[in-house]
Amino acid sequence: MMKNFKDELSLTWLVAWRELRDQLRDWRIILPMIVLTLVLPFLADLGAQAAINFTTKYGTPLIAERLVPFLLMVVGYFPITISLVIALESFVGEKERGTIEPLLSSPLKDWQLFMGKLLAGTIAPLFTSYLGITVYLIGLHFQHIPFPDASRMAQTLILTAVQAFLMVAGAILISTQATSVRASNLMASFIVIPMAILIQGESVMLFWGNDKALWLAVAGVSVLAVLLARVGIAHFQREALLGHEIDVLNLRWIGQTFWRAFKGNARSIPAWFRSEVLGTVRKQARSIWMTVSLGLVATVGGYIWVTMNTTRVIEAFRSGDLSGVLSSGTGVPLANIGISFPMIWGHNLRAVAVILLLGLFSFGVLGTLIFLLNTGVIGAVVGLEGALGTSPLKLVAFGILPHGIFEIPALILSSAAVLYIGIALVTPRSQRTLGEVLIETIADWTKIGIGLVLPLLTIAAMVETWVTPVLLMSMLK
Repeated sequence: MMKNFKDELSLTWLVAWRELRDQLRDWRIILPMIVLTLVLPFLADLGAQAAINFTTKYGTPLIAERLVPFLLMVVGYFPITISLVIALESFVGEKERGTIEPLLSSPLKDWQLFMGKLLAGTIAPLFTSYLGITVYLIGLHFQHIPFPDASRMAQTLILTAVQAFLMVAGAILISTQATSVRASNLMASFIVIPMAILIQGESVMLFWGNDKALWLAVAGVSVLAVLLARVGIAHFQREALLGHEIDVLNLRWIGQTFWRAFKGNARSIPAWFRSEVLGTVRKQARSIWMTVSLGLVATVGGYIWVTMNTTRVIEAFRSGDLSGVLSSGTGVPLANIGISFPMIWGHNLRAVAVILLLGLFSFGVLGTLIFLLNTGVIGAVVGLEGALGTSPLKLVAFGILPHGIFEIPALILSSAAVLYIGIALVTPRSQRTLGEVLIETIADWTKIGIGLVLPLLTIAAMVETWVTPVLLMSMLK
């Protein structure tokens, strides 16, 4: 069995070597990559030296210390975006040149073709990225600027590798779905812009100086990279590469596909609720149980964290830094901020919408993280109340459960539906295209949203507005 796997992997490397050989032949690709890779680190070195001189003059060397590893991360990122053009035309470029037919007619498996292109597309960006980092570090050495510490160096190098893999996987996925090189290049913005936003978030963590947060970012990007590669393999169809000559934005087809998945075979609202809404809940039972389990872990984790850091948490709470935590957990503001049904209802709907939007761009990962953040806050609030001398059980009974018995199930159902979208996208479906799977799973989310989540959140907002404050205030007397 191991020998067969090695043989199959050798065929993957054969595809990768073929692709690399074609890349190295074209000087119009290689020369710009090398020139831009060498120029950017030189400019970064000049910027680092200027920043150090400026901050030293005004007595703020900490900013310069954090700027050096930040520029290291930027120097590693930009060569990847420059080299992304290779991955963007990996399949669709060969289709336009007329060289894709021999490759697709070979006895290679679909995953071998995709992974071969993915490996070849990752090697060039990663090489240019590490080359730029090396030039940057050499410049720091000659300017007598201290290197970042070993932990920051390791984080930057690993982040560069996983971000290169993530971006190339997205580019090759686009190349399998696009019908022309022009279209794939235009769609590259869906990779570059989100990654630029991610770099901004990582830079905040870097200047913040929190190593744990950066390692969490490394883990999160690694998970997204693996999921994106899995989506590409799951929905790679060699027949579609030859059959699709042009794609048209068919809004009518999108609407019909969505409505067919949303309505099902129901002929009345009660029948739709029984067959479609409850049927979707049964279909998503596994993702619902996964969400419940993760939520319980996050709640217990939030409670344990507060109990282990009681002194620090109480000091932060009394100073006002955590004044919003108790409010978000109980639904009752501590400050003189009036609460109303529209405010609470709108807040809950925004939370559900954020989970959906982040989940769509991350195969459910970021949406699940937002859900875990919410449930973790509940555990932290219960722990905080216990640390302040109030009965946690009374808080749960009077401040959380009255509206929580409606709000928490709604949050679980909506988050599980988003997680199901990610699971469906990474699951091979030979009879469905990537677009059809996405539309149908969004229709499933909409069914649960309209049939269950919206009514539950409406009831929860009513209880949270007019019932929970009265119960909570009676407990505090």
